[in-house]
Amino acid sequence: MQELDTVIELSRTQFAATALYHYLFVPLTLGLSVLLATMETIYVITGRDIYRQMTHFWSKLFAINFALGVATGLTMEFEFGTNWSTYSHFVGDIFGAPLAIEGLMAFFLESTFVGLMLFGWGKLSRGKHLLVTYMVALGSNLSALWILVANGYMQNPVGSVFNPDTMRMELTSLPDLIFSPEAQAKFVHTSIAGYVTAAIFVVGISAFYLLRRRHIELAKRSFRVAALFGVFATVGVISLGDALGFINGSAQPTKLAAMEGLWETAEAPAGFNLIAWPNQEEKRNDFELQVPYLLTPLVTHTFDESIPGVSDLEVDAEAKIRDGIPALTALKALRENPDDAEARATFDAHQDNLGYALLVQRYVEDVSQATDAQIAKAAADTIPPVAPVFWSFRVMVVAAFLMMAFLILAVIYSLRGTLHRHNGFLRLAPWMIPVPFIANEAGWIVAELGRQPWTVYGQLPTWLSASTHSVGYMIFSLVGFVLLYTLFIVIEMFLMVKFIRLGPSEDRRESPVEPTQRHSSQWSEA
Repeated sequence: MQELDTVIELSRTQFAATALYHYLFVPLTLGLSVLLATMETIYVITGRDIYRQMTHFWSKLFAINFALGVATGLTMEFEFGTNWSTYSHFVGDIFGAPLAIEGLMAFFLESTFVGLMLFGWGKLSRGKHLLVTYMVALGSNLSALWILVANGYMQNPVGSVFNPDTMRMELTSLPDLIFSPEAQAKFVHTSIAGYVTAAIFVVGISAFYLLRRRHIELAKRSFRVAALFGVFATVGVISLGDALGFINGSAQPTKLAAMEGLWETAEAPAGFNLIAWPNQEEKRNDFELQVPYLLTPLVTHTFDESIPGVSDLEVDAEAKIRDGIPALTALKALRENPDDAEARATFDAHQDNLGYALLVQRYVEDVSQATDAQIAKAAADTIPPVAPVFWSFRVMVVAAFLMMAFLILAVIYSLRGTLHRHNGFLRLAPWMIPVPFIANEAGWIVAELGRQPWTVYGQLPTWLSASTHSVGYMIFSLVGFVLLYTLFIVIEMFLMVKFIRLGPSEDRRESPVEPTQRHSSQWSEA
C-alpha cells in the first residue's frame, strides 16, 4: 500500500507539473488572439497602416507562445492513458468526446488559420485576412471551451450515469455535459483571465518601448488598445469569478470551506477571513483577521444562509460513506452474478454514494467490515488541503484587484495623453507582466487541489485512478518532463526577448538611444 501511495503522489505531481507549465502558455494565447482581432479590425475600418504594423508585430509573439503551448499540451492528453488508466476507463465515454473535439479545433481549425494569419499578409485581401484572424481567435477559445467542458465534468459530474455491468460512467445527455453551470462559468472565467493576461503583456512591452523612445507610434496605440481591453476584461474576470465561487459553493462545499478557512459552520451573517493560518491537524485557524458580515453575501448572495464548515461536512461525508457501502458490496456481487436481483436492487438504492464507499476501500478491502475509525478517516480525506487552497485563492483575488487598479490608471494616463509625465508608472508596467500568470496558476491550484480527494468529484477517488507503474518509472518520467518543460520555458523566454528587442520590422531603423525630433513630438502626445 505504501508503494501504491507513492506512485499516486508521483503521478499527481507529474500531472500537476506538466499542467502548470502548460498553463503558462494558454492564457496568453487566448488573450492575444482576441487582441490581434481587435487591432486588425481597427486597421480594416480606419485603413491606418500603424494598426497593420501592430497586428503584424504582436502576431509574431503570439506565434511563439502558440507553438510552445501546443507542444506542452500534447503530453497531458497522453498522460491520461499512461498514468491514469483507471480514470480513463471509468470516464472515457464522457471525457473522450470533448478532448477529441478539442483536438479537431486545435489542429484542424486553429493551427490552419494561424498559418494563414502569419503568412497571408499581402496574399489575402484585408477582409479575408481579418476573417482569418477572427478564426484564429475563435479556434483558440473553442479549444479552451472543450477542455473546460471536460474539466467541468470532473468538478461536477452531470449528464451521466454509472453502469454496473461495464464499470464505466456513460453519457446520458450531451447538452447537460456542455451547458453545465460549472463548465460554462469556468470557460468564461478562464477565457477572460487570458484576456487580462494579454492586456498586461502588451501594456508592459509597450511601456518598455515608450521608456526607450522606440517604436513610439506603435507602442502608444498598443498601450491604449490593450489597456482599454484589459479594464473591461478585469471587470469580467472578477464578476465571473464571483459566479464560479457561487456555483462551487453548492457543487463542492468542501472546496468552498477550504477557500474560506471554515472549520465550523458559519451562521449568517458570517465574517470573511481576510487573513488566516489554517491548522488542518487541529481543525482550526491558529490566527485569523476577519471582515464582519462580508462572507455570507459574497458566497450565498443572501444575508441569511449558513455556510457549512469542515466539521459538518465530515459528518455528512461519513453518512454518505455508510450509505454507499451496501452499493459497493452489491456491485461486487453483481460482478460475480449479473442476474442477482437482490444485489441489483440494493445497488440501485445506494448507488448515489458509491464513490464515497470507494474512499474507505483505501483502508479496508472488504468495506462491509470497515470500522468506525476507518470510516472517520475516509470522511476526513474528503477535505482538501486547506492552507494551500486558502492562500492560493487570496493570491488570485489580490492579483485581480491589483491588475484592475493598474489598468484603470493605464487607461486614464493614456486617454489624457500624459503617459510621458509618469515614468514611474511606465517602469512599473513591465514588472506587472508576471502578475496575471501568477493569478492564473493560483486559480488552477484552487480548482484542482480544491477538488481532492476526487478525480471525478463524488464519483471516483484519486487514489483509485492511477495506473500501476513502478516508483522508479514515475521518478524517471517526472524528472524527464520537468527538464523538458524547463527547456521549453527557456526557449520561449529567449525567443520572446529576442523579438521584443528587435521590435516591429517596419520601425527597426529607429535609434534605441537618441530619439529624433519626430519621436519627441510623438512621445509628448502619448
